[in-house]
Amino acid sequence: MQSILQYRRFGNLAEEQLATDPEKGLGSRKPSLKCKKHFPANDSGSKASVAGDEVSMVSSQDTSPNSRRPRETYEDEKVSINPSADPLNRSVTTEAGGEDTSNVSKTVPVGFEPENDPMNPRDWSFGKRLMVTIVVSFMGVIVGWSSSIDSGIIPQYAEEFGVSEVVASLPTGLFLVGFGTGAVMSGPFSETVGRNPIYIITLIVFMLLLVGAGLAQNLAGQLVSRTLAGIFAATPLACAGGTIADVWTPEEQVFTFPIYAIISFSGPVLGPVVGGWIGQSNLSWRWTEWVTLIGAGIILVTVILFQPETYAPILLKWKAIHLRRVTGDDRYRAEIELRQTSLPARLLLAMYRPVVMLFQEPTIFLFSLYLTVAYIIIFTFFTGYEFIYEGIYGLTQGETALCFLGLAIGLLLCIPLIPLNAKLRSRDITRTKETDPAGKAPPESRLYWATIGAPALPISMFWMAWTARVGIPFWSTLAASVLTAFGMLCIFITCYQYLIDTYGTYAASALSSLTLMRYLVSGAMIEVSIPFYKNMGVPYTLTILGCISAVLVPIPYVFYKYGPEIRKRSRYGRNSC
Repeated sequence: MQSILQYRRFGNLAEEQLATDPEKGLGSRKPSLKCKKHFPANDSGSKASVAGDEVSMVSSQDTSPNSRRPRETYEDEKVSINPSADPLNRSVTTEAGGEDTSNVSKTVPVGFEPENDPMNPRDWSFGKRLMVTIVVSFMGVIVGWSSSIDSGIIPQYAEEFGVSEVVASLPTGLFLVGFGTGAVMSGPFSETVGRNPIYIITLIVFMLLLVGAGLAQNLAGQLVSRTLAGIFAATPLACAGGTIADVWTPEEQVFTFPIYAIISFSGPVLGPVVGGWIGQSNLSWRWTEWVTLIGAGIILVTVILFQPETYAPILLKWKAIHLRRVTGDDRYRAEIELRQTSLPARLLLAMYRPVVMLFQEPTIFLFSLYLTVAYIIIFTFFTGYEFIYEGIYGLTQGETALCFLGLAIGLLLCIPLIPLNAKLRSRDITRTKETDPAGKAPPESRLYWATIGAPALPISMFWMAWTARVGIPFWSTLAASVLTAFGMLCIFITCYQYLIDTYGTYAASALSSLTLMRYLVSGAMIEVSIPFYKNMGVPYTLTILGCISAVLVPIPYVFYKYGPEIRKRSRYGRNSC
C-alpha cells in the first residue's frame, strides 16, 4: 500500500522537477559519460547490495563527517571491474553493480536532484528514516524469534512425537540451515524488484509455513515446514541491512547499524523465554508457532501500511517511467533498466562466488570462523541451558527460560560503545584527511568493536564453566552470560563492517560467505550439543568452547596491525594489487 502511494507521489514530483528544469523535460541535454555521475553507486552513494545476511550492509567508506550526502563522489565510488581479473564474473563489462550498461550513451540517465530531493531516501526527514529503521529492525526480531522459540518446548515436542531430544531439536537446527541458504538468494531478488515486494512476499510465505508447522501431525511435515520457513525468514534479515544503507549515509550508519544489530538480536534471545513458559504451561507446544504467527502478522501489516520502498535503483526506475510518460521521450532511463545480466545469472553468481571466496580469501575465512564460533556458543545455549539451570540448579522449565534475559542485558551493554566507536572512527577519518584530503579511513578503523569485546567471549565461557555447580549461586552463570552476549555482538558488528570496507564491490559475496558458514555450522551444532553436554558435562563442554574462542581472540588485533599488508595480497579486496 505504502509503495503504491509512493509510486503515485513520484509522478507528481517528477512533474514538479520538470517544471523547474524544462531543459531536462525536453530531453535536450546531450547524453554523455559525464551524466553517469547522476547515477548513485547502487543505493544513493553506497552499495547496499545485500545478499549476505540479517545485517549485510554494503556501504561505501565514510567521507567527510561534515558532508551529509557525498553526491559528487558517486563517479569515484563506481569501481570498474576488469573481467579478466575475476574468472567468476567474466560477463561483467562495466560498472560495480555487475551489469552491462553499454547502451548508456543512447539514453538520458535519470538520477536524484543534487540537494533535498524528496525522492531520495537519504533526503527524507529524520523521523521517516528512523521509522524505516525501526520497522526493519522488528522484522529481524520476529524471524530471529522464530529461529529459537521452538528450543523452549523440546521436551513436549519429543513426548508428542515419541522421539529423542536430539531429534526434537531438529526444528531449530534446520531452521538455521534454511537461514543460511535463503539469505544468499535474497539479494538478487531485492535488487530486481525492490526491497518491499520481497519483504511482503516472503513474510506471507513465512506465515503460511508457520501454519503448516503448527498444524503438522507428523515429524516429517513439521521439519519440512520449519526448514522452508527458515529459507523465507532469511529475507528480512538479509535485506534489512541494505534498507538501512539506503536511508542513512555512511557516517550515520556508524550509529544506526549497531542499533539495528542490538534490536534484531533480541529476537533469538527472547524466543526461548516465551517458548519455555509455553512448554511449562498447559498450552500445547504448537502455541510457539501461533505466537510467532501473530507477531509476524503485526509486522506484515506494518510493512504494508507504513514501509516505503528505499532501494534507490528502483526509485530511479519509477522516476524514469514518469519522465517518459510526461515528456514522451523514451530516452529517459534508470541505470537498473540498462541491465543485461539476467536474474538467474545473478542468482548463480550470488550462490557460487561466496563459496569460492570463502576458501580463497584468508580474511573472509578467519572472520567467518570467528563469528561462527560466537554463534555456536549462543545457539548451543538453546539446548545447553537445560543442563545448566535445570540439571545443576533444579530450576523449572519456565525459570530456565528466564535465564536467557541475561543475554539480552549483554546486548544492551553494547549501547555505550556506540558513541565511543563513532568518536574513534571520526578520529581516524580526520587523521586520514590530514595526510590525504581525498583519502578514506582504512577498514582497520572498523575493528574497535572486536578489540574491546573479543576477550569477553572466552572469559565468560571459563567463568560459566567453573562456577556452574551446586554451592555457587546461579547468579554467577547469569552474570557470565551477560558478558557472552556483549562479546558476541561486538564480534558480529566488527566482522560485518570490516568485510564491507575491505571488499567494496565484492562485499555482498563476502558477507554471503559469512552467512553460509555460520548458519550451516551452528545449525548442525545444535544437534551435536545435546550429546556433547550429556557426555562431556557442563564444565568441560563450556571449557572447550572457551578454549576455541580464546584461540581466535588475536584475530582483530592481528588485522589491526597487519591488515593493510594482508589486503594487498587479496584478490578481491579494495587495496589488492
